[in-house]
Amino acid sequence: MVKRNSLQERIGAALRSRREKLDISQEDFAELVGMHRTYYSAIERGLKNVRLETLGRICVALRARMWEVIKDAE
Repeated sequence: MVKRNSLQERIGAALRSRREKLDISQEDFAELVGMHRTYYSAIERGLKNVRLETLGRICVALRARMWEVIKDAE
């Protein structure tokens, strides 16, 4: 049986991929969206369940629509 990553982990991976495509470090990106780097890192690793308001703020900084990030996570 293959273990499928949780939605939380898949969204984190989608966010990381989009951030890396913009060539922004995790530390600089966290500062840009107004959160601590370790908290943002936990979101990308799927350890924190991101609130919709926070996801919206992150998406604005990534220049992406929320639905695009969620689609990437499918």
